[in-house]
Amino acid sequence: MKTPASPTAFIAIRNLRKHYTEGDDRRVIFADLNLDINRGEFVALLGQSGSGKSTLLNLLGGIDLPDAGTIRVDDRIIAGLNEVERTLFRRRHIGFVFQFFNLIPTLTVEENLLLPLELNGLATPDQHDRARTLLSDVGLGNRRDSFPERLSGGEQQRLAIARALVHRPSLLLADEPTGNLDIATGERVLDLLLDLHQRAGTTIIMVTHNREVAARADRVLYLEAGQIREMAP
Repeated sequence: MKTPASPTAFIAIRNLRKHYTEGDDRRVIFADLNLDINRGEFVALLGQSGSGKSTLLNLLGGIDLPDAGTIRVDDRIIAGLNEVERTLFRRRHIGFVFQFFNLIPTLTVEENLLLPLELNGLATPDQHDRARTLLSDVGLGNRRDSFPERLSGGEQQRLAIARALVHRPSLLLADEPTGNLDIATGERVLDLLLDLHQRAGTTIIMVTHNREVAARADRVLYLEAGQIREMAP
């Protein structure tokens, strides 16, 4: 039986199914998964390695497609978009933050930050000014002309977060954003995410293995055996 989508949810996942085939083995990741996330929520997603946390982010971002079921993000059915439309949707509406930064080493801090604006045709003087303000907000205003190799791990992750937010996405997908950092640096990066979330009202879904990090989110979800259960934050 299909579960109807909530008319108010920013993200609505209904009867989601996904599997991967590895040799002769068929590995089920999701089996009739249902989930609603409201606009402006900060959601932490926990689960064992291989439980499908990163797969869920890829499905939400249109990088991967479901076998069955629907994923609606801000009134758009992701699987209903063709490849070009999904790419444009990602560029304009979604920001990604990964564990390993994914900065371009031959570009300066400012050039890395401006890349999403260039790709979206939004690199106007006003947007350049906003980007520089965002660099200051993440504590990198004096590092505009530096290259990524000159930054610490925490500085690189702060730049990656700023780059993910520079085009004002409605959804930020963060995959272990503190997982490659020491505890103190991870705390500062999390503080930054929370501050930017509260000021901009961006919906954030953050994958983490750290329950203390997860406890600072609005909601904590645990993914296991293809299903999600709510946990107390």
